[in-house]
Amino acid sequence: MADEQLGLGFSVPEEPKKRSEAAAPPRALGDDETIDYITGKDILKLTEAEKVRQHIARVLVHQYGINPDDMKRDYTIEIPAPDGGRKTRKKVSIAVFAPGEAKTPDHLRRIVMTKPRPRTGRTVTKIRTHEQATSDIEELQFLMSVAGPECHLGLWTDDIDLYFVEKLKRDDEGRKVRFEDRFRPLPNWPRGDDSAFDATGDATSLKEIRRADKYMLRFAFRRCHNYIHGNEGLPKDAAFWQFLYVLFAKIYDERQVREEGRDSRFRIDIADLVRTETTATGAKRRSGSPEVAGRVKELFQEVREFYKDQKLFDHRDELSLTDQALTFIVGELAPYDLGSTDIDAKGVAYQELVGDNLRGDRGQYFTPNEAVKLVVDILDPKEHETVFDPCCGTGGFLRETLNHLLRKWQKAEEDGATFTNAKELALKMADHRRKLAAYADEHLFGADFDPFLRRATVMSLMTLTDTAGHAFHMDSLAFPDSHLAGNDEAMRFPQIQLGKLDVLMTNPPFGSDIPVSEDMILTKFRKTGGQFGVAYNWTRDKDTGKLVRAGESTAVSPEQLFVQRAVEWVRPGGRIGIVLPNGILSNPGPSDEAVRRYILDQCWVLGSVELPVETFIAEANVNILTTLLFLRRKTVEERQEEVEFGKADYPVFMAVAEKVGIDRRGNKVYVRTPDGEIVTEEKTEHEILRIGGAEVRRSISRREPVLDNDLPKIAEAYHEFSERHAHEFPWNARS
Repeated sequence: MADEQLGLGFSVPEEPKKRSEAAAPPRALGDDETIDYITGKDILKLTEAEKVRQHIARVLVHQYGINPDDMKRDYTIEIPAPDGGRKTRKKVSIAVFAPGEAKTPDHLRRIVMTKPRPRTGRTVTKIRTHEQATSDIEELQFLMSVAGPECHLGLWTDDIDLYFVEKLKRDDEGRKVRFEDRFRPLPNWPRGDDSAFDATGDATSLKEIRRADKYMLRFAFRRCHNYIHGNEGLPKDAAFWQFLYVLFAKIYDERQVREEGRDSRFRIDIADLVRTETTATGAKRRSGSPEVAGRVKELFQEVREFYKDQKLFDHRDELSLTDQALTFIVGELAPYDLGSTDIDAKGVAYQELVGDNLRGDRGQYFTPNEAVKLVVDILDPKEHETVFDPCCGTGGFLRETLNHLLRKWQKAEEDGATFTNAKELALKMADHRRKLAAYADEHLFGADFDPFLRRATVMSLMTLTDTAGHAFHMDSLAFPDSHLAGNDEAMRFPQIQLGKLDVLMTNPPFGSDIPVSEDMILTKFRKTGGQFGVAYNWTRDKDTGKLVRAGESTAVSPEQLFVQRAVEWVRPGGRIGIVLPNGILSNPGPSDEAVRRYILDQCWVLGSVELPVETFIAEANVNILTTLLFLRRKTVEERQEEVEFGKADYPVFMAVAEKVGIDRRGNKVYVRTPDGEIVTEEKTEHEILRIGGAEVRRSISRREPVLDNDLPKIAEAYHEFSERHAHEFPWNARS
C-alpha cells in the first residue's frame, strides 16, 4: 500500500530524471504487451509466464522492500561444462543484487524462476510440497550453485506452487559449508537486503513478520484452500470453512501477542517445515508437525470460547485437518502480520475465496467491488452514522464502509504525519484498527437469510477489525417478527430498528422466479401507518389510466418488497443505496409502476446509475442489467408540503456506465486511443525499502495501463453535481 494511503508524512526529494528519459514519450501498448515493473519503461510481450513474473516483481518491492534498481530481468547465468568444454547459459526470470552494487555474479544475492500458470481446468488443484516438486526445485538449486558465491536465496513459482529455498552457508554444527552445496526449504524470504538474515530456529518471521502484499495474500489464501481441497479430500465449501477456522486462530494469536504480550503460538520452525516420514513403499513424504498442529487446535478452542456469547460456532465447528495440512497452512500464513496489512488487501483476498465457495441459489448476486465502492462513495457514511445492509451476503458494503472511513482518516492525517519507520507506521495502523473496531461495534450492522453467508460476513469483519461486529441470521422482510436466530439479537439494538437508520446499502435478491408468497410477510407490505404499500395487484382505470389496486397480491418479487423495506428502515432524512434490476425502474407494467410511485411519494431521488451487463456477468455469472438507485427519505414536513403545494421540481443525478474495467469474461479492459492503442499513465508509489539494514523511503514511479472504468469518474461527477446544485435540493431548503 502506498504511504500516502497509509497517512505517512515523509518529505521525499524528487530524484531528477535524465534528459533523455524526460523527453522520450512512452510507446503505446499493443493488446499483448505490458510495461516491465522492474524498469518502469521497457515494453514486454505479455505471455502467461510474463504475467507471473510481473506479479512477483511488484511483490519484491511492496512486500519484501527490495529496490527495483537492484533487480535485473532475464539475467544470464553461465554454467561451466563438467569436462572443461564450452560453457552454456541459462536465464533466470529475476536476479536480485546487493544494494547499489554492480550487477555481477559476485554481488548476486537472490534468483527468481517464474513459469506460466498451468491450465487446471475443472480438476482439483493439488498443491505440491517441496518433495513433490523435486525436478523444479533441483533446477533452481543448481542455478543457485553456479550463479555466484553469495547467491543464497531462491524462489520458484508458477502462480499455483511457490517454493522458497536457502543455500546454507553453514552446516548443522555451525561449520562453513565448503564442498557440495546444501539447501533447505524456507517458509518465506526475508525483507530487504537480508544482510542480517539467519533462519535458524524460529522460521515464522525470518526475523520479522511483514504486511502482506495484496497479490501474495490472495496467493497464500488460495494455496491454503487448494491444499485442503486437493490434499485433504474435502469438498470446496468444507475446505473453505476449515481454512477460516485456522485463519481465525491466526488472527486471535496476533491479538494475544499484541494486547496481552504473549508469545506467538501460530509459528513454525525450520525443523517443522522439513519434517518427513517414510511410507510403506520407502518413499519420503512431508509428515507435518504434531506440535504446530496442537498449538493451532488449542488456539481454535480458545477462539470458540472467546466468541461464545456471539454464537459464531456450534458443535459442528471442529478443526479436523491433519498435522500435514495445519503445518502447511501455518507455514503459509505465519510470516504475515494481518493486523498491519492493508484492509483492502485482506478484504480482496477473503472475498475471492468466499465468491468461489458460497454463491447462493436464492437470487443472491455478489456485488462486484467497484460497484460497492461507488455506492459507499456516493452515500459517504460518517463516523457518527449507523450503516446497515439487510441482505449483507458476505459483507461487501460493510467492508467497504470501513475502508471508506479509513481512507478519510488517512487523508486527514497526511499533512501532520511524521512517521519515520515501519514501527511507527504499525502503531498508527493499530490505532486505526481500534477505531474501526469501535465503529463496527456501535454503527455497522448486517443481516442475511443465509446462515452461511451471515457467518462469512462476521468472519470478514473479524479479519479487518479483530471484532466480530454485528451480522444477524434474519429474514429482513419479516423483521421484526423473523423466526430466525438473529432476530432477538437484532432487537437489542435501537439504532437499527425500523425508521432509525442513517444509511442503508444493499443488493437484495431479485427475480420473478423466487417470489415471496408468505401472507405473514406480505401483510407488512400492504397498509402500514396509514400508507399503502406495494403488496397489491395493480391495474389501470379504463377511463383515467391511473393505477388502482385490484386486490391483495399473493406473490410479489422480493426486490419490490425490499424497496419498501429499505425506505421503512431509514429515518426521515436517511439515505439509501440499492441495486435493482432495470425492469423495476423502466417496465411499463402496473406492478413496477406502483413501486416507482411509492418511491417518489416517500423519497427524494438522489441519483441513478445504470450498470452494464459486464458488472455481474463475470463475477456472478448473471446476465442482467442493473441500476444503482440512491434515495433520501422525505420527512413528514416535506411530504406535507408536497400535499399542500404540489410536487417539487429538483435536479437528479443520472449516469450510464458503459465500462467497468472488465469484459464479459472478467478480463481487464483498458482505455485506448482512437487508433486502438492502450493508454498508459505514470503512477508514483512510496515504499519503505530495506538497504544496508536501514529503512529508506523511496518514491517509485512506473507506467501502467489505464483501466477503462467509468465508475470512479461517475463518483466524482456525482459529488461535483451535488455541490453545484445543493441550493436547489428541496431537503436543503429547510436547513
